[in-house]
Amino acid sequence: MLTHPTLDLLRQMKLDGMAEAFIDLQAQDATVELSHAEWLGLLVDREVASRDTRRFQTRMRAAKLRHIGAAIEDVDFRTPRKLDRALFQQLATGRWIKDARNLMITGPCGVGKTWIACALGQKACRDNCTVIYQRLPRLFADLELAHGDGRFPRLFRSLVKVDLLILDDWGPDRLTAGQRRDLMEIVEDRHERGSILITSQLPVTAWHDVIDEPTFADAILDRLVHNAYRFELDGHSMRRSTDPTEKVDEGCPA
Repeated sequence: MLTHPTLDLLRQMKLDGMAEAFIDLQAQDATVELSHAEWLGLLVDREVASRDTRRFQTRMRAAKLRHIGAAIEDVDFRTPRKLDRALFQQLATGRWIKDARNLMITGPCGVGKTWIACALGQKACRDNCTVIYQRLPRLFADLELAHGDGRFPRLFRSLVKVDLLILDDWGPDRLTAGQRRDLMEIVEDRHERGSILITSQLPVTAWHDVIDEPTFADAILDRLVHNAYRFELDGHSMRRSTDPTEKVDEGCPA
């Protein structure tokens, strides 16, 4: 079967969405009744949708979310864990990211902190926001290496320029002097410029002791907690299921 020359031109111009729509429309008998403007409109709509999908996929790859399948539509509100449904629905609009406000999610292991964080991160990617997910212990180790091998400026820029920075698994180990300085720089540069989402098994009231230096602790927590939203979750681990195939909505670090 010969390829239509218009199809070749669309592919040469990298208009892949329009090319796919062109093939679909040609295969449908009913489309012969469409006007030229209607044909063009359908082609453009498909191209826009295709580009939006590719951009979303790029943002998701860059985010490196721990739970890539997490979505706000799948959040479990039936399990008792003190998840404020009204607040979650408010956060699901994404306005808090546009306003550069922070979110703290605390609670015991297994109640869904990381999964909820990733669901909000996935929604941010859908809303054309840039996202980075980092486990805080691993990030501190990477930052320490970056200071020595010259990668620190580039790594630091990547952490401060995104719309939403997810820092998973805060505490319980006390921070070293170097970790305090790195965290202070990140928080300071992101203050009122970008959102930070932190998950922790420790209540926010215990974070001062984890930072382990009063001056740094006051400065960091003032910027993190001021005007931040909070989920203070509680309840039994959601991994305790009699059905081994049942999906649960958060993994707890080993």
